[in-house]
Amino acid sequence: MGIDLSIIWFVIIVFATLMYIVMDGFDLGIGILFPATPDADDRDVMVNSVAPVWDGNETWLVLGGAALFGAFPLAYAVIIDALTIPLTLMLIGLIFRGVAFEFRFKATPAHRPFWDKAFIGGSILATFTQGMTVGAVINGFSVTGRAYSGGPFDWLTVFNLFCGAGLVVAYALLGSTWLVMKSENALQQRMRRVSRTLLILLLVFIAAISLWTPLAQPAIAARWFTLPNLFFLLPVPALVVILSLCQWRCLKNPESHHLPFILTLGLIFLGFSGLGISIWPHIIPPSITLWQAAAPTQSQGFMLVGALLIIPVILVYTFWSYYVFRGKVQHGEGYH
Repeated sequence: MGIDLSIIWFVIIVFATLMYIVMDGFDLGIGILFPATPDADDRDVMVNSVAPVWDGNETWLVLGGAALFGAFPLAYAVIIDALTIPLTLMLIGLIFRGVAFEFRFKATPAHRPFWDKAFIGGSILATFTQGMTVGAVINGFSVTGRAYSGGPFDWLTVFNLFCGAGLVVAYALLGSTWLVMKSENALQQRMRRVSRTLLILLLVFIAAISLWTPLAQPAIAARWFTLPNLFFLLPVPALVVILSLCQWRCLKNPESHHLPFILTLGLIFLGFSGLGISIWPHIIPPSITLWQAAAPTQSQGFMLVGALLIIPVILVYTFWSYYVFRGKVQHGEGYH
């Protein structure tokens, strides 16, 4: 029995996507939280908490995109064709955010508000379009033969807009709990209060999407609510409730610094797992499976050698950079 390279590549893409969501999530979340923190010194602390590591986070986005292009070219072609506009807007948002991130430290006091607004706008735009992309994948794509046959604005639906807003809330919660871990005193207390509000909002979005998708798509309803699947999948929503209750308690405990962020990562992982369960084994819902979209085995095997060499390097670099810059960030402390 041979090794199924399509499964291996699917795992690599899922891992890269999850790493990007986790690492760039709190980074983008800090930009989303800027309007809630008008104090200039507090904003500097927020940005400096990610300044040493933020530019490496997009590595995982590049890895996931390159892996999708090489291992599942049909899926890559359909997604790029169907989501050209939101993906282009996402890149514009990431560019604006990246430029603003660097320029706000060098700007004069008169120009800094402009770069702060660019940082906020770029962060929200990139996050919102990523959420719309997730919603579009859940909804599925019209494919005829081996080409996308839908329209250029099929992604513009109420459900996709709702998913975009939901991801903005999720990234903001990642950012606020990251700051609970990395900041002190008044800023930390403010982030604890903001995190409690965001947690409630996130649970509302999770509940709404969890009801919306099975009502709109019978295949997803059958996946989750038929027996014996219901018993096997019940731990996913149960864990969401348990982690949320633990999160609420930790956010009220002034001695809890790291656990709120870890619990938020758990909620994000469970949400990502729910998405995977809903669409498996389709990589282009509702009809194209992993194996139908896969590249030839020889191509997947050749690329796998390179992936197995580069992924450990990225992981070591990531771990080391976060380890070196661990601990609290103080006012007046910076890396620019």
